Amino acid sequence: MSEPAIAADKLKITPLHALHVEAGAKMVPFAGYDMPVQYPDGVLAEHLHTRAAAGLFDVSHMGQAFLTGPDHETVARAVEALTPGDILGLAPGAIRYTLLLNDKGGIRDDLMVTRTRTDGRLFLIVNAACKDADFAHIHAHLPTGVTLQRLEDRALVALQGPKAAEVFARFAPEAATQQFMTARDMKVAGIPCMVSRSGYTGEDGYEISIPEADAVALTKKLLTEPEVKPIGLGARDSLRLEAGLCLYGHDIDETTTPIEAALGWTIGKRRREEANFPGVKIILDQIAGGAPRKRVGLLPEGKAPAREGTEIHAGGNRIGVVTSGGYGPSVGGPIAMGYVDTAHAKAGTAVELMVRGKGRAAHVAAMPFVEKRFYRGS
Repeated sequence: MSEPAIAADKLKITPLHALHVEAGAKMVPFAGYDMPVQYPDGVLAEHLHTRAAAGLFDVSHMGQAFLTGPDHETVARAVEALTPGDILGLAPGAIRYTLLLNDKGGIRDDLMVTRTRTDGRLFLIVNAACKDADFAHIHAHLPTGVTLQRLEDRALVALQGPKAAEVFARFAPEAATQQFMTARDMKVAGIPCMVSRSGYTGEDGYEISIPEADAVALTKKLLTEPEVKPIGLGARDSLRLEAGLCLYGHDIDETTTPIEAALGWTIGKRRREEANFPGVKIILDQIAGGAPRKRVGLLPEGKAPAREGTEIHAGGNRIGVVTSGGYGPSVGGPIAMGYVDTAHAKAGTAVELMVRGKGRAAHVAAMPFVEKRFYRGS
């Protein structure tokens, strides 16, 4: 999860930076920020703790913004002009995962769009590395009367794991019955926050948008609970990989379409019929006739992981490339995902992963690698 060296004085910091340093975190440059990659317990322990109890992640480097306009339909249509998601049909309090597309159907970024319960505005969360480009792109394409308001004065933390709901209910009782992919404005330990039941680990949990002035105090309160430990970027990456979730810039980018990326489910029936989003001809052609390649899971044999960039071969020919790979602590062995020719995308297909010039046996596997445990109501 490290990046090319950036001068320390050029890195941005989140409102929780001092807490990470105090906790003994190893800090690394990530998306232009000085971020914790791990704490003294290490990545493996942090990963397993999140799967067993509750992990707290600082994701304040991500971009948050409101979109406002003269009416809900105008604002929703403005987003639909840039994405294939059904934003018009988004109910108050509901969240939609969608994709910013380019004119060739490639993915500029993936993002979350929420319609607030209180006033119906759209709340956007975009990836840290893309946020400046994303917000500039969105702003440049907005119709008259629709405004993008970046929220630079808010932190964002994620509480994830099977005990996350139990812990969080101590501070915000109404969140206990909140369903997956919904958001609410609520007080958390007396602090007004926007809380979504979502996350990036495959576990149940919450993402909490907090006023910057209250971020340290609330984070400290959550960390005093015995089930909660701080978790860094290293475990965040292995957790999302086990859950089969894409990392932008690795598993999806401007050269991958939603159909190739196995994200066709993000394009609803109405959007396919209206056919009015960027790259629509290419995407609809792939829906009808198939994409030339597909994102798949991979299970290498043995203990050696296959890292990003590893070539995938079958029958002596190159058929694809690994886009994310590493050790899956909950799986107990190496896991990976990547793109292969569609003819080799069926689960169970034998392939070879070329590591240092030698082929290592592996097979295509269904994702996720672990069971997702999102809360959808009792």
